[in-house]
Amino acid sequence: MTTTITAPATRSCDPATAVTRSLLGWGAVAGPFYLAVSMAQALSRDGFDLSRHPWSLLENGSLGWIQSANFVLTGAMVAAFAVGLARAGRVQPVGRWAPRLLALYGAGLAAAGVFTADPMAGFPVGAEQTPTWHGALHLAAGGIGFLGMVAACLVLGRRFAAAGRRGWALASRVTGIAFLAAFAGITTGSTAATLPFVAGVVLSFGWLTALAVDTYRNV
Repeated sequence: MTTTITAPATRSCDPATAVTRSLLGWGAVAGPFYLAVSMAQALSRDGFDLSRHPWSLLENGSLGWIQSANFVLTGAMVAAFAVGLARAGRVQPVGRWAPRLLALYGAGLAAAGVFTADPMAGFPVGAEQTPTWHGALHLAAGGIGFLGMVAACLVLGRRFAAAGRRGWALASRVTGIAFLAAFAGITTGSTAATLPFVAGVVLSFGWLTALAVDTYRNV
């Protein structure tokens, strides 16, 4: 009597799928990375008040390069995720516009890191608070990027609803509307809008992280 030994089956992943999953993974990393770096600075920089100062102001001062790099790297991660999301169109009802709008959001974040925000509301302490061209470009880049994120949420809300994924449809729409309201508040220049805006940023990145994880699992 002879016994045939069969080698265990191995699970393989084709190169194209591996690249797609790698790109999607950056979407799960982007939000936690940005929030962790921003909070670490907000809690340690002298004179910074979380209730009054937007995180963009951390680009100023001798340590401002850290937040500038944070914007650029986070933007690159979001853009990479957008490419992965477009490649994963067979398993997620994302359509063509959602990945493009998220790529716009990533580009806006990166540009906001290149163009430094102007000092305001007493931070950094002793800094001259006068408008500059790079401050204006920072606001423009951030605004365009934020609107791209809002539009992506609403577009995906519609796509998920059409696919029968009601939970994702509701979450996407709520995130988009809440983030738009938070952005509208911060454009008034009132320091009272700072914490609601931070909450909107946290919510939007939470949604992005969940979307990346969900898509990654389905690929």
